[in-house]
Amino acid sequence: MVGGTITEKGIATRELILARAYQLAQQGGLESLSIGTVAISAGMSKSGVFAHFGSREQLQLALLDAVGGRFVEFVKAPALHEPRGLPRLRKLAERWCEWSRAHRNGCVLLSAAVEYDGRRNGPIREHVLRQQGGWRDELRRTIGLAVDAGHLRKDTDTTQLAFEIYSLMLGLHHDAGLFGYDEARDRAELALERLLASYRPGAREVRQ
Repeated sequence: MVGGTITEKGIATRELILARAYQLAQQGGLESLSIGTVAISAGMSKSGVFAHFGSREQLQLALLDAVGGRFVEFVKAPALHEPRGLPRLRKLAERWCEWSRAHRNGCVLLSAAVEYDGRRNGPIREHVLRQQGGWRDELRRTIGLAVDAGHLRKDTDTTQLAFEIYSLMLGLHHDAGLFGYDEARDRAELALERLLASYRPGAREVRQ
């Protein structure tokens, strides 16, 4: 930094550190990160990494922010070009499937959710909760637009459907890593179409 301003070199170095941290977190999870291991991976000194992030926790939080931003850009941005309703919801699911394909060897966002689901409250767990909750809210909004467009039943429970779609995507990611992406995606897409059909106008209500 020069006079409190981040230089282009500083930005590039920060991005390099985050890229190396991401690779390490893919293999060992967020908890595997330390200033030392990231410094070795980035070919830097510990003090050099510390100068950019200040602490292990700040590095972990910065990585979650960076990956979360990529996820939104990859999944949500293309969906916004689709008409409101089922076309947008389907595009959201399609891009989410593609994200799972690209990250079938390890998604830092999902691994963080698993790592911190049972932890006591703290900055990282709270960040994970906000991130995952915000994405669930985005799903609910998109589903609500499909209801408003008449593509889904008026009595659709948007929270429940968001949970069901989220669960399908977790299943896809799990199976993609263990059994292969192509079969996992085929099954996830079939399950999604069956799920959406159950919420279409005229579908029999099975929830009491």
